[in-house]
Amino acid sequence: MIRRTPLALSLLIALGLTGNAQAAGTLNFANWSDYYPPELLKKFEADTGIKATLDAYDSNETLLAKLKAGGGSYDVIVPSDSFIQIMVKEDLLQKFDKSKLPNLKNLAPTFQHLSFDPEHDYSTPYLWGTTGYSYDAKQVPGGKLDESWKGFFEPPAELKGKVVALNSADDLYPAAARYLGISVCTEDPKEAKQIQELLLAQKPLLAMYNSDGTIERMAAGEVAMHQQWNGAYHRAHEQRDSLIYVYPKEGVAAFIDNFAIPKGATNVAEAHVFINWMMQPENIAAASNFAKYNNAISGAEKFMDKTLFDDPAINTPTDKLDRLRPFELCSPKSLKLRSAVWTKLKK
Repeated sequence: MIRRTPLALSLLIALGLTGNAQAAGTLNFANWSDYYPPELLKKFEADTGIKATLDAYDSNETLLAKLKAGGGSYDVIVPSDSFIQIMVKEDLLQKFDKSKLPNLKNLAPTFQHLSFDPEHDYSTPYLWGTTGYSYDAKQVPGGKLDESWKGFFEPPAELKGKVVALNSADDLYPAAARYLGISVCTEDPKEAKQIQELLLAQKPLLAMYNSDGTIERMAAGEVAMHQQWNGAYHRAHEQRDSLIYVYPKEGVAAFIDNFAIPKGATNVAEAHVFINWMMQPENIAAASNFAKYNNAISGAEKFMDKTLFDDPAINTPTDKLDRLRPFELCSPKSLKLRSAVWTKLKK
């Protein structure tokens, strides 16, 4: 039996979730596919008495569409940094009652004031990582590629049909912009056209656009190259040691995925309990150990697998830190150009 901590118990009492009320509590949680350990949800249920369910989605765009259509009855969701302010402007998120989130104090200094939600009014970090690409050295001519986006956007002819791009404008468009030396937030239609031309030229070389199954696809050797998140790479590399993760010299996106509560959530008290519970070091560490991404909670490293810190894809080498590019909130004009390019690409 898992013991309830005094902090968790006191919070449950404050929220009226002990005794019969506690047993009746429910939580409808939605997260990215294969991004949360099922056993951790069972621990949450044991610790709190709240019955939890887990639904999955494959992209921020899919989540946004679900929220606009009624939210899918979700109580907690995990949007990326690039979508927090979009969802706030669309009135799709509700403000936290921060008196019910005492574990906000556990956020590491780097994550205490983030550009997209400086005071954590609507979000708090779940896991963070980078979006580069990986390749199978055994399938690449010569066994090695330069640390550049060139290998991904202009792969060797032998890899035609063996490359996969993520199925999201917010992952693919900025990577293309960086390769071309263009601002990811460009408002210049001519520059957006350059990005479009690069993506259209790449399209016939791809096997698919897909944000699901990146681990399985690379681990099985089904494809030779995949635009990929670093944690997904780590999990694939555990199964196939010929994989290499690339930090392109032109820049690689550093992302933060976040807990948030949708507007109209039914179980708001339970949502606060869950988010606060996840900010306990041992709990967020369990998520890191499963998904293979770092987190934003001080003290979590004591509970994390050593292999995560030994992998340069997860623990970015000092000489590559200057390649990391944090999220930039682009103007409506810029995002309209991005959307137009994506629409043209996906026709």
